Amino acid sequence: MKVDWSTFWPRIVEATGETLTMVVATLIFGSIIGITMGLLLFVTRENNILESKLIFQILNFIINIIRPVPFIIFLVAISQLTRIVVGTTIGTAAAIFPMTIVASFTIARVVENNLVSIDPGVIEAAQAMGASPLRIIFTILIPEALGPLILGLTFVSVSLIDFSAVAGTVGGGGLGHIAMTYGYQRFDGSVMLVTVIILIVMVQLAQWIGNTLSKKIMRR
Repeated sequence: MKVDWSTFWPRIVEATGETLTMVVATLIFGSIIGITMGLLLFVTRENNILESKLIFQILNFIINIIRPVPFIIFLVAISQLTRIVVGTTIGTAAAIFPMTIVASFTIARVVENNLVSIDPGVIEAAQAMGASPLRIIFTILIPEALGPLILGLTFVSVSLIDFSAVAGTVGGGGLGHIAMTYGYQRFDGSVMLVTVIILIVMVQLAQWIGNTLSKKIMRR
């Protein structure tokens, strides 16, 4: 049965809003957690300002375990934990929780990789001048890595749009749910086409915003 587009557009708009909510909320929460973990990974490395082999190995081990797991498998694997934390495994909030976990570890690795590229001499000079670890983090590490970090977050944002579509196929709502329920299961190619176009526009917009912000910061 084909959908009646005269009445179906509000559902498309609602689903687009749900997808944007999932992506933006996950990016905010994931960035807070991920940037913190990434900084910890870097500063606790061997011969760094807060060297701690235990903390580094624990974080590194957890990230290496979670990152390779396909999102759809991870989503199902932690469904019981999602139910405990969120109260349900269906809906936008239930999708945000696993998306945030995956995004956090991905962002942590992106942050660490960006910080590793900073000239160690800059950090050593700050230490020689008596700068505290916190001062080095907030006045040297974060500003130096900010431009590349935004590009990294842009890449993560694009991945989150993909994750939101995957979450929608298993009850997470959003455009993925629309595409699966009305496009795939009812064999309505027009619904599938519209959802794909909207997702492509969202990806292009996220990439443009990220590229624009990173260029402005790198010029400073």
